[in-house]
Amino acid sequence: MELSLSARDSAFRDEVRRFLDEKLTPDLRETGKLMTSVYADYDTTMRWHGALYEKGWVAPAWPVEYGGCDWTVMQHYIFASEFATAGAPPLSPMGVGMCGPVLIGHGSPEQKAYYLPRILSGEDFWCQGYSEPGSGSDLASLQMSAVDMGDYFLCNGSKIWTTHANYANRIFNLVRTSKEDIPQRGITFLLIDMDTPGVKVEPLIMLSGEHIQNQVFFTDVKVPKANVVGKVGQGWTVAKYLMEFERGGHAYAPGLHARLKRIRAMAAEERGSDGLRLIDQADFAARLASAEVEITALEFTEHRIMSALSQGGAPGPESSLLKTRGTELSQHLTELALEAIAHYALPYQPHATHPGGPVPGFTPPKGNATPVGPQHSWPVTSKYLNDRAGSIYAGTNEIQRNIMAKAVLGL
Repeated sequence: MELSLSARDSAFRDEVRRFLDEKLTPDLRETGKLMTSVYADYDTTMRWHGALYEKGWVAPAWPVEYGGCDWTVMQHYIFASEFATAGAPPLSPMGVGMCGPVLIGHGSPEQKAYYLPRILSGEDFWCQGYSEPGSGSDLASLQMSAVDMGDYFLCNGSKIWTTHANYANRIFNLVRTSKEDIPQRGITFLLIDMDTPGVKVEPLIMLSGEHIQNQVFFTDVKVPKANVVGKVGQGWTVAKYLMEFERGGHAYAPGLHARLKRIRAMAAEERGSDGLRLIDQADFAARLASAEVEITALEFTEHRIMSALSQGGAPGPESSLLKTRGTELSQHLTELALEAIAHYALPYQPHATHPGGPVPGFTPPKGNATPVGPQHSWPVTSKYLNDRAGSIYAGTNEIQRNIMAKAVLGL
């Protein structure tokens, strides 16, 4: 695998930088710097989605025939690295990164023709209906029912921790269409319009004070059978395919490198009680160096997986490795950032940040109170609180280690 920049790659990098200079406006950059979540707020997401759609870069990892880009592995990585370095806000992964790939891999021709262009354009904004109260890591125990009524399924139950369901117009769901001896059987992958009568969304407020998560209730919701992806009763196979992309279909390392660079800048500015800069303290400098080594190791693992993806493969069980190390390193960086800003970590000031959703009690994105401390310190505490969920969402890291033990080590 060739990792050095060719003349073609250098030209591509320059094209990406020109695009960012032109389209990544100062307010979008500011949002990227002050984000506290892995998600940007809805309005920012859709503005940036529109700019990328106009350029043809919304879903570069998709096959070209569905709107993707004919890029090399290195060009995909250049794209991710330049976006992370520039502080571009992320797109919502639910449509482009999850539902789109699963439709490409398992959808009917009619589903692909209808939904994929709408995902690309942003006309459809998706959320994910997997977890239920009592069925999170043990997802196969899900109980939301879908009863066969002839031409449609009648759905009853609820989904929880549903990101941005308060904005989404569609949800991809796992539902139980039959009860079998093995719980993974009898599960069906179903697409549901959020405007269907009987669908109700209730907010869940996060530890950081943001409204990003929701619980979605389904009461006698009628869903056409044409909305089944794959075959009835074989949704577990479809779901596993999707989760590989959720956990390992993107690059963690570019964003982690960019965040580590910002922490180094903080540590070069902040001084301890002894008057010394934090960056000059041997113990903290060693921990920064250790984090860089671990991120670089993750980066080369991502290179190998992206090479496989570029040849039409799926992430496979390696996605569990990326998800585990990526989220644990992300949490580690939030801890280093807290230490870097010292006493400025104490004030709770979400009005000074740009969260992924509304913050109760404040008028997002800005309130009237004067922020305390240097700007680089404002989002650190909220980011630390928000990122505690990283090792839980998309399958807990304990579950990921079980997958690695079974599928990779054969234990």
